Amino acid sequence: MRLRVIGCGDAFGSGGRANTCFWVECGATTVALDFGATTLVELKRADLDHERLDAIVLTHLHGDHFGGLPFLLLDAQFQRRRERPLTIVGPVGTEERVMAALEVFFPGSSTLPWRFPLAFVDLPCGEPLRIADLTIESQEVDHPSGAPATGIRMQCGGKLLAFSGDTAWTEALLSIADGADLFIVECFMPDGDPHGHGALQTLDANRRHFRTEHIMLTHMSPAMLGRIDEARACGFLVAHDGLVHDL
Repeated sequence: MRLRVIGCGDAFGSGGRANTCFWVECGATTVALDFGATTLVELKRADLDHERLDAIVLTHLHGDHFGGLPFLLLDAQFQRRRERPLTIVGPVGTEERVMAALEVFFPGSSTLPWRFPLAFVDLPCGEPLRIADLTIESQEVDHPSGAPATGIRMQCGGKLLAFSGDTAWTEALLSIADGADLFIVECFMPDGDPHGHGALQTLDANRRHFRTEHIMLTHMSPAMLGRIDEARACGFLVAHDGLVHDL
């Protein structure tokens, strides 16, 4: 399994980082884990063809995690003239939110007859979903977003990738990370108790409870970006746009 960090920034592009998107390749299957507002531009900058995507898996429905989908869908429809099927997987209510975003950005686009097979799949928490070579499961976390916010476990070829999505500290993080070859976790602030978000101090205090060897921090504020050396000294990996990590 190969992970490419397309974007690991917060909602505000702190540090010049793009919104959240992780490109995951395993066997013949390629998926995007989240698809933030800046993602289409970043994929083209990296010369990654979104025609290769079999599916897009969303942790939650905030613009910096799904806001790039209207641009992707219209690019697939009119520029790339996609023919391959595309599946969008997310929390209950994903299709309604994506279509609402399409309609706000480009009135009339939500009723287009798509030239490629487009499917939306609601992923209830705790129910595994198989997509080609991948098995995906979600667990609810603590991040208000108008629909369940989730962490994701993604298994393929004997490897397990886990991602917290955005969340305040919750015991669910321990089960999301359990046994993962890599656990990507949101770390917005260095300390304190940021509403709906994580902090390095809390993650480090609970580090011994995580049953995973490699923990990678993402979604960092300016304050947290200023403490990256401290995070590395604590044994955490730190995401950056363009990073490639083989599991």
